[in-house]
Amino acid sequence: MSPNVCPDPNRTSRKFAHLVLKCILVNDAMLRKRKPTLGEVAVDRIARLVALCCLAATAACTFLERLALPTAELGDRHWAIADAASLETVDHGAWDTFLATYVDTDPAGVNRVDYAAVAVDDRAALDAYLDLLQATPVSRLSRDEQLAFWVNLYNARTVALILDHYPVDSIRDIRLRLFSFGPWEEPLMTVADRTLSLNDVEHRIIRPIWRDQRVHYVLSCAARGCPNLGLRAYTGESIDRAMDEAARAYVNDPRSVSFDGNGRLTVSKIYGWFREDFGGDHPGVLAELRRHAAAPLRDRLEGRERVDAYAYDWSLNDTGAP
Repeated sequence: MSPNVCPDPNRTSRKFAHLVLKCILVNDAMLRKRKPTLGEVAVDRIARLVALCCLAATAACTFLERLALPTAELGDRHWAIADAASLETVDHGAWDTFLATYVDTDPAGVNRVDYAAVAVDDRAALDAYLDLLQATPVSRLSRDEQLAFWVNLYNARTVALILDHYPVDSIRDIRLRLFSFGPWEEPLMTVADRTLSLNDVEHRIIRPIWRDQRVHYVLSCAARGCPNLGLRAYTGESIDRAMDEAARAYVNDPRSVSFDGNGRLTVSKIYGWFREDFGGDHPGVLAELRRHAAAPLRDRLEGRERVDAYAYDWSLNDTGAP
């Protein structure tokens, strides 16, 4: 599955609108000079319809995808409860072992999972780990422990979901209901007697509580275009440092930022889908990129005022995939 590339909707739609308007005006001027034939009228009407459809599609791309995503709103006040003085920790050892066994970094820097090689006993251990997390009294944890808990739960449940449906080319191909656009709204977990989906964990718990754009760099949706699945489980002690490291790794990877031969800047759709988490506009996104970019990339980003296009590769982060 090749990367899905969308031009910046605002800039492209304006240019295309001007071009469409110019063509329509020129055509109208020509037809007014003489009586058009029925064929010419039909062609004119079809051309207008096609142009409008193309305009709508061009403007829609990342913009409409962003509208389809849940907003960052707390789904249940229970999740906001934490114990700042708590010294309790969660044992993420089983997830750490799974990652060490089945996740490797390829030559391009993408962390891939060897889904096909997962042994029956290791899959059982993964399921037992998920059961452990779901039985954890999250409200008794400190904020850092909670964040590590939710990120590990999201990532581990995503891997388990892929294993449930493997082989599959992309997580988007997993549709558990008719007319669904993927598995993200499916009830996959139960924590504190509350049924949760992956979207609940990401958009109705993590994003609204922590309000930290760095969480996007440690959540992995099993796609190659996504930030890497971590090679180690996160802990309350390591999560803050790990988010910084993951941000630097992703921003400096071509999956996140690239330039074509004409100097056009393409960035990951993550920055379009969640633009409000990265400052809300082009300057905000560019500031985020500069914050984590190494010297060569940071120099190229200096003076940029906007993004030209967005891209994302939904192919599965599978060791066996090309």
